[in-house]
Amino acid sequence: MPDVRSQIKVAIGTDFLTAFSRVPRNQQSKVMDFVNKFKTNPNSAGINLEKIHEFKDPNLRSVRIDQAYRGIVLKPEAGNVYILLWVDHHDEAYKWAKNKVYQINPETGSIQVVDTKEAIKAPTVSDRATRKESPGLFDKLRDRELIRLGVPELLISLVRGVRTEDDLDRLELELPQEAYEALFLLAAGDSLYEVYREMEKDKVPVEINTNDFVAALANPDSQRRFYVVEDDLELIQMLNAPLEKWRVFLHPTQRKLVETRWNGPTRVLGGAGTGKTVVAMHRAKWLAQNVYTGVNDRILFTTFTSNLAADIKDNLSKICSDDIMRRIEVVNLDKWVSDFLRKHNYDSKIDYGPRITPLWEKALAQAPKDIGLQESFYREEWEKTIQPQEIRTLSDYLKASRVGRGVPLNRKMRSLVWTVFEEYRVLLKEHDLKEAEDAMVDARQLLAAKGSLLPYRAVIVDEAQDMGNQAFKLIRQMIPFDKDGHEGDIFIVGDSHQRIYRHKVTLSRCGINVRGRSRTLWVNYRTTEEIRRWAVGLLKGLDIDDLDQGMDNQSRYRSLLHGVAPEAHHFDSFSQEVADIVTFLERIQKQTDTLNTTCLVVRTQKLLEQYKSVLEENGIKTCLVRRSQPEDRNAPGLRLATMHRVKGLEFDQIIIAGVNDGIIPLETKESESGDYTVRQEMTERESLLLYVAVTRAKKEVLITSFGKPSRLL
Repeated sequence: MPDVRSQIKVAIGTDFLTAFSRVPRNQQSKVMDFVNKFKTNPNSAGINLEKIHEFKDPNLRSVRIDQAYRGIVLKPEAGNVYILLWVDHHDEAYKWAKNKVYQINPETGSIQVVDTKEAIKAPTVSDRATRKESPGLFDKLRDRELIRLGVPELLISLVRGVRTEDDLDRLELELPQEAYEALFLLAAGDSLYEVYREMEKDKVPVEINTNDFVAALANPDSQRRFYVVEDDLELIQMLNAPLEKWRVFLHPTQRKLVETRWNGPTRVLGGAGTGKTVVAMHRAKWLAQNVYTGVNDRILFTTFTSNLAADIKDNLSKICSDDIMRRIEVVNLDKWVSDFLRKHNYDSKIDYGPRITPLWEKALAQAPKDIGLQESFYREEWEKTIQPQEIRTLSDYLKASRVGRGVPLNRKMRSLVWTVFEEYRVLLKEHDLKEAEDAMVDARQLLAAKGSLLPYRAVIVDEAQDMGNQAFKLIRQMIPFDKDGHEGDIFIVGDSHQRIYRHKVTLSRCGINVRGRSRTLWVNYRTTEEIRRWAVGLLKGLDIDDLDQGMDNQSRYRSLLHGVAPEAHHFDSFSQEVADIVTFLERIQKQTDTLNTTCLVVRTQKLLEQYKSVLEENGIKTCLVRRSQPEDRNAPGLRLATMHRVKGLEFDQIIIAGVNDGIIPLETKESESGDYTVRQEMTERESLLLYVAVTRAKKEVLITSFGKPSRLL
């Protein structure tokens, strides 16, 4: 006789995890014990499922945690399904559940929750006619069209009362997220068909059984709210980090990107906070679990910097079993190149600045004196023309494209300046040194010459905007075309609005064809709309590329969260600025009893030490976010980080200090370049760096400066 318990489906709602995170720590262990027992057998005598007559939804049940606490469970009449919805003190739990109704949308098939108390408040057609109100934003839509967009039938009258976008924003918390997103797009000017296509509702609707909660749990829109728990270890991990919902709850757009069998390289763009790295991590896990499952199959997950690689590896370990993690290699690309070449007896030493800088200065002695070029021009020409195009001879240089360079050179001038580059290469060879770009070329050529050396079945690239042409040519060689001419599994995520290093790339020129396999994420889940708007305002007037010859348009980029706008405070002196920061931190500590979700960000390491010292003098405990180490959220103290190090992280509050003239943009050789385009690119990069720092914040941003403020403000 089959075990009935094996046929039971137990799911956890995202609201349950939120409620659990608010339960006092001394009580959480009891809740965890209950959840474990509940998952094993929801019908056991100790669970005490109880029907409460005052609940509007007849499928809701109360469960006893202990004398004081109760859980709320959805137990539909049909199907062996149990969904944990909420946990709270007895009276508060009942109050939360009283007016909630869970139902399956008859058009979309997703499980949705409706607060009937809000539905009762909705104006009726006769009410609106009596008040002679202005036309509603959605008057042209039929009821069935609204339902197909995800609007619950009980809330149609509420939606009919929307006159302005502000009205719609006020409904955000009452509507299912998919409904709010669809209505938001309509209000922004998209056609009904365009919204259907965005939501993938443009196909002929299938008949929905509104009593089949088992089928409804498999719906992508349901899965952004409910997760079927299959594994005990996974359940424990969820409860140990209840607010890290990215581990299990994905937006349907994200889930499709993760679980599609793409026929070739794929590019995913998206503004800050849209979950690109989350998608990349889940993609790695899904491929290892479902596609490349051989004992020797490996997936390479690479990014630009060592600290981001450390953060990603730490986060991947939270969603992957040990067996899966053994088959996913996480490493920044420079380290991969260094390790790979060393294994193949590479003699040259790869240097990132200290040893090659004197050689460069020595090569500059060959620069012609009578053509009026600044010394900085030569390094700029090397990085923007010579290295990207792998130029090795004067003949190649005379034919090379210099599109985008602000200083014109005729053939004679090219011949004259070539002596510097030729001398530099001679010096590098004499000292047995290679730049990182040359090392990537050597690694690529080694792979091409020796054939299949690597175990990788897929490469996933995060922060693609910070990688250059040589990096992507190498990645293309890692996953070559197969014998049938099919392109390999390369999954690329990036956002040129967050390019904070010097590289620009055109994927198609690196042999990576993403035509037809490019997607964009537009919903920001991290920051509030107020923070997003302020940050985007920093980039006004900048043309941002899409990594492949086109432009990246963020017109649809929005946040579904709301809060306070960033504040910029300017002071006459450093001491006044510090006093303001201390006042801000004291308020945060009083409200939250901790500062480990707040980060103070500055432009340079030297400034970081300065602020660290003075804050500790004021009694503020600090914790440095270090390079090459994952950020430890359990360590006490205010986080301190440079703008480059904070990339890829998120905090409730961000303080950006010392936003002064000469600091942002930072005064460097580039800022004094004789090439106008170089100066422009430097200013653009500094604007993007400030944008990145601002968008690390989930709730609040404070920008402070003293003396003369940055012109970027």
